[in-house]
Amino acid sequence: MVSKPPAGDPVQDAPQVAAPQHAAAGLPAIGHTLRIAQQQMGVRRTAQTLLKVNQKDGFDCPGCAWPEEDKRHVAEFCENGAKAVAEEATLRRVTPDFFAAHPLPDLAARSGYWLGQQGRITQPMYLPEGADRYEAVTWERAFSIIAEELRALTSPDEALFYTSGRTSNEAAFLLQLFAREFGTNNLPDCSNMCHESSGSALTQTIGIGKGSVSLEDLHRADLIVVAGQNPGTNHPRMLSALEKAKAAGARIISVNPLPEAGLERFKNPQTPVGMLKGATLTDLFLQIRIGGDQALFRLLNKLILETDGAVDEEFVGAHTHGYEEFVAAARAADWDETLAATGLTRAEIERALEMVLASERTIVCWAMGLTQHKHSVPTIREVVNFLLLRGNIGRPGAGVCPVRGHSNVQGDRTMGIFERPAPAFLDALDKEFGIVSPRHHGFDVVRSIQALRDGEAKVFFAMGGNFVGATPDTEVTEAAMRRARLTVHVSTKLNRSHAVTGARALILPTLGRTDKDVQKSGRQFVTVEDSMSLVHASRGNLPPASPHLLSEPAIVARMARATLGDGSATPWEEFEKDYATIRDRIARVVPGFEDFNARLAADPGGFALPHAPRDERRFPTSTGKANFTAAPVEYPRLPEGRLLLQTLRSHDQYNTTIYGLDDRYRGIKGGRRVVLVNPEDAAALGLADGAYTDLVSEWTDGVERRAPGFRVVHYPTARGCAAAYYPETNVLVPLDSTADVSNTPASKSVIVRLEQSRSA
Repeated sequence: MVSKPPAGDPVQDAPQVAAPQHAAAGLPAIGHTLRIAQQQMGVRRTAQTLLKVNQKDGFDCPGCAWPEEDKRHVAEFCENGAKAVAEEATLRRVTPDFFAAHPLPDLAARSGYWLGQQGRITQPMYLPEGADRYEAVTWERAFSIIAEELRALTSPDEALFYTSGRTSNEAAFLLQLFAREFGTNNLPDCSNMCHESSGSALTQTIGIGKGSVSLEDLHRADLIVVAGQNPGTNHPRMLSALEKAKAAGARIISVNPLPEAGLERFKNPQTPVGMLKGATLTDLFLQIRIGGDQALFRLLNKLILETDGAVDEEFVGAHTHGYEEFVAAARAADWDETLAATGLTRAEIERALEMVLASERTIVCWAMGLTQHKHSVPTIREVVNFLLLRGNIGRPGAGVCPVRGHSNVQGDRTMGIFERPAPAFLDALDKEFGIVSPRHHGFDVVRSIQALRDGEAKVFFAMGGNFVGATPDTEVTEAAMRRARLTVHVSTKLNRSHAVTGARALILPTLGRTDKDVQKSGRQFVTVEDSMSLVHASRGNLPPASPHLLSEPAIVARMARATLGDGSATPWEEFEKDYATIRDRIARVVPGFEDFNARLAADPGGFALPHAPRDERRFPTSTGKANFTAAPVEYPRLPEGRLLLQTLRSHDQYNTTIYGLDDRYRGIKGGRRVVLVNPEDAAALGLADGAYTDLVSEWTDGVERRAPGFRVVHYPTARGCAAAYYPETNVLVPLDSTADVSNTPASKSVIVRLEQSRSA
């Protein structure tokens, strides 16, 4: 039975707390999946939809970017993927009557959970300057408003075109083409906030900013290191791959400040035995202090160098550069400093070394726990050093595995959504379309917020996502957005960003992954690229949520026609009519997509993009080889009486989308304003379990950033470390606190003090 959306925001001031769980998935996951799906979609629609998720003739899950095996399960989805599908395929609707009943101040006072639960947006909505609520608008008028504002800009660089990771390859390619024909490289995207550090480090060291492994490599590995990642919540289908690797003899080291249920035991719901008994995954848990990963890998590298026969000297000699400088830095690694940085014991590190030396094929997987620190790029470069030492790149069963969070975030970058594009890409684009793309770099996410704040940008266009909810320094970001002349959001559902607007605002409702897409030439499909560089088609199967929706490619094409007018020779109308024509152009611009349409027709499962380090042990770097690097070891230093906070997701959450108010695996129910603190740290600070505290971050600018009213939960975190959910804690992350090189917000290492709650 489909349920109605909540009429009011649920009270979250007394969350219930139980002991954390030690196994993921199983019967509880199945029960929760079915309950959420039926509440949003009903029984028939649930079956009709979920059986098409991640199938070759179906649609790609709008959740994470984990790949599928060639042979698919009937139920090829996880609990959180099912939640994502249910939220998009919901029967709840947000009509113009809803906006008439809810003025902007009312929407701004609501939680993200309440906003998201209202359902699919059915018509384009417009907030005129000075008005207090959105009103319905025609598509023609909406595009004329965008064109009017864009044409009024003093410079094209006063416009920002943001992309969320759910955007298809076709829509992303058109958006970057339009932006560059318009005259700007201001193409910030969600990669700037997550794996930009990975791309920066990998491009320098191996020549390509993507992972080098396949699912088959994971299944063949001897050792898998999972660092700074919680796959049980963020990439649940990864657990099946880890289980398969374990069954084949692999061992797993987990490196994380928090114990996570999914890495302890996985109860695979695909089999009766797995569902009831489950499989132990982690062989060694290294409960590292936040930000200590670079120090750990540096010391492991020193110990490898000191072990006779441990270095793959043939590989190092033939395929690498910078070895001598790296060796000098690694040999200087200090045990005492490493133990202080990591919080680990000597015995734990020595046990890890034994497992490393026993492995001929090693993979390191990581996510935000490594990428969102000031020193993230040198940390990931040290991971690459670790793999290069023993020849673990370009070998079956070995390599780098940055696990992407959103279903096409990697594909969007491949399509040219990047503020610092390669000259070769721009040359190919210009040759194909007869345009002159700007060569100066554009703004990333942090720089875009600063540009809005400082009056350098006046129009903000977002293709999906929840920019205000996802970005750091909430008060600064919201004030910056309100300085814009026009904010535009292409969306399926409501979120916080729709309530924080420029002088004028538009909401443009679009088709989702689950929706059938029919254009003038017939039924269409789009494509996506997963975390392991596999490209495949995605075809929705449901009638659209409203007859007034446009697809993402159609929205870009019509915006381009309205803005560029007759001066553009680009066939925007043709692109909207038939997406195959977009793919033909992609094939001529983007390397690896040759014969794009023909290859998709030949294999419904798609194809793998070329990856020189993986495929040929060829490294397209500035030196022509894989680069060892040597950087000073960094880790956060904590003042007395302070904790190091990492922001993270709950299990009822995907990025900024809040599905519910529980975090089942961590024992939290009915509320999100909780802070997880080690009991010994809590005792030292005089914080009882159940006490309420304000979180106050400390940064060099001296500005007080406060997140009030958090319930203290005594939890087995690493000493000196704490954790709390975002986006509630984004207010604590200073806009200028970013990773060196990548400029990614340092959301995983925020120095905080805990003060008695002013609301207590």
